[in-house]
Amino acid sequence: MLLPQSTVGRKILMAITGQLMLLYVIIHLLGNTTVYFNNLNAYAAALRAMPLLLWLVRLVMSAALVIHLYLGIVLTLENRKAKSGSYAVTSHISTTFAGRNMIWTGALIVAFLIYHLLHFTIQIVAPEFAAIRHPDALGRPDVFTMVVRGFQQSGTALLYVFFMATLLLHLTHGIQSSFQTWGLNNEKSLPIITRGGQIAATILFLGYASIPLVIVIGLLK
Repeated sequence: MLLPQSTVGRKILMAITGQLMLLYVIIHLLGNTTVYFNNLNAYAAALRAMPLLLWLVRLVMSAALVIHLYLGIVLTLENRKAKSGSYAVTSHISTTFAGRNMIWTGALIVAFLIYHLLHFTIQIVAPEFAAIRHPDALGRPDVFTMVVRGFQQSGTALLYVFFMATLLLHLTHGIQSSFQTWGLNNEKSLPIITRGGQIAATILFLGYASIPLVIVIGLLK
């Protein structure tokens, strides 16, 4: 794997892949909001009508994820090695809970992605609701009904909300850190970046978590 050999280079590539995946998360959420307007089946059909673009996005995002995950592990090990033996007492005054646990929230997000793909893309989790087996009135895979039936199961809905909270934690630090990598970490810009990252992460959490929540409480059927 041809990756930067320097720590700075690895951090830059980490920022690039992280921001690329952030862009995907934003676009994916915008697409998911069509569930509120009963247009989810049309949105899914439109995506399937562009198979080359769809698979290109999947390949690029898969590569970005693998690189991001690999670099995250490498940089975490480097940081721990650099700190080991340097201080008798570890201080967390200047770090946050989200920052100290990026590797773990990242691992949970990867686990969620696998489950999510099995659930709504490959559709082998809860196959009785699989969209590919149940067409709508227009003959399209009934993605809307699959999502609604899936999230009507309280355990599934709460599991998704939990993983979205994990994403919230990861992005709270990750957005800030990725922009700091580009040198935007002076006294004036850092508070703005930090607050902006927190707000963006919260909006994404609320957007994603709202879908299973409104379904499980019966507001969307």
